[in-house]
Amino acid sequence: MERIANQNQGISFPVGYFPFNKNKVFNYQLNRWHSLGFLPKTEIEKVSLKIKTFNDWKLAMDHLGDKAEQEKRFLNAAFYRRAAEFYLTDDLERKERYYDIFVDLFNNAIGSNESLKDCVPYDGGNLYSIQFKANGIKKGTLLIHGGFDSFLEEWYFIMKSFAGMGYDVIGFEGPGQGGVLLKQGIPLDYQWEKPVSAILNYYNINEASIMGLSMGGWFCLRAAAFEPRIKNVIASGHAVDYSHIPPAFARMVMMFFIKYFRTYTAKSFKKVSQKEGIQGWQTSQLAHITKRPPLEAFEYSLNLNKENLHCERITQNVLYLTGKNDHFIPFKMHDLQIKLLTNVNSLTDRVYTKEEHADNHCQIGNISLMIKDCFTWLNSR
Repeated sequence: MERIANQNQGISFPVGYFPFNKNKVFNYQLNRWHSLGFLPKTEIEKVSLKIKTFNDWKLAMDHLGDKAEQEKRFLNAAFYRRAAEFYLTDDLERKERYYDIFVDLFNNAIGSNESLKDCVPYDGGNLYSIQFKANGIKKGTLLIHGGFDSFLEEWYFIMKSFAGMGYDVIGFEGPGQGGVLLKQGIPLDYQWEKPVSAILNYYNINEASIMGLSMGGWFCLRAAAFEPRIKNVIASGHAVDYSHIPPAFARMVMMFFIKYFRTYTAKSFKKVSQKEGIQGWQTSQLAHITKRPPLEAFEYSLNLNKENLHCERITQNVLYLTGKNDHFIPFKMHDLQIKLLTNVNSLTDRVYTKEEHADNHCQIGNISLMIKDCFTWLNSR
């Protein structure tokens, strides 16, 4: 593992956001898995500039995965398989096979012959979770989860870092995420208090903090609005209302076509989902995680709005983290969220800059700084 080492009780993460690829979305994903400590910069750089299409991406990730596996670098190999799976859009069986390979390689990398995951009963199936016990005197319990399409294992080193700082940490996959989706077919449910309550009940926890990353920031705030056992909330990289990311006129036109030309619009969404390119992937991926046709999936995503977030019910301590140059979430969302958190016990917001290498989505580029800020804030509570 390149540049990953135990230092005192924490983990050393790479620092920097690098120009691996001219396409901002490809570039972000490469930086993401590097910044989280899973892929080596020198190896990514050898192939990254050649990636122009999804097929280029898959071939490159498979090539690097084969090489890493042959060299018994199983953690690198696992995340190259995850990367290859990420942009598969038209073959669910292949996505599931990649997921299985990823999990086996990941477990091998960390020296486990058995799954690290607990199965938490939920909605006729199970949520998946990993628990780390606090190193030293326990300071509290912290739940960690991702958002739109994350895998639990992606937060492994973040979870270990907080455990090393004295927190019992439980990372989990909710509905629409990771193996909960790929192995059980449980679709996204924006009512995130339901999986959070299931986790708290399973581990018999009466009080906890929660940290949500990306769309997980919206989810954890929603959970806090309805789950009183949550006392502190850390939200990074979300939009308070996802329908307000596009310009108002574009949204108005879209809703007009959905209302008055629904059949035509449904066909258009389906065609887009079958196209090559980022827009096609986003449309098909949303359909995948919601288990709905493309247009209905889009309509379901409109539930992630300020009304359903119920900010007026959030009375906990909140730490709100934003990257100034987040290419997914426009900075205008920051002030909108701040203005709605009127009843919180306390509110701390942190805007990261380019000089800090943490100004992109979810502070990719300087995970150590984000963890340090979260740790300091949690201790102050």
